[in-house]
Amino acid sequence: FKDDTDLLPAIKYNLRIAPNPFNPSTAIYFELENEIEIKLSIYNIKGQIVKTLVNETYRPGAYQVIWDGDDQSGQKMSSGVYFYRMECGVDVINGKMLMLK
Repeated sequence: FKDDTDLLPAIKYNLRIAPNPFNPSTAIYFELENEIEIKLSIYNIKGQIVKTLVNETYRPGAYQVIWDGDDQSGQKMSSGVYFYRMECGVDVINGKMLMLK
């Protein structure tokens, strides 16, 4: 058996988004086997950062981070495609989500 370092990052961290598409909020779920620094940010279709949801060290365990569809200043974002970027140490996981109103 291969060790889990050969897995794709999304599988390695059991990362999933639900619901997707979403309205008004969505949850980003992930699991950690080791203590690690996590940075999780949301970007718009232009590649501009909308909001940083997490930027801290997490202990091993299962986590849920909610994005309620607002930007860094608390303004509600419009319908459309958004991208998440989760940095877990040296691993980077990117994906998209769709907000419908």
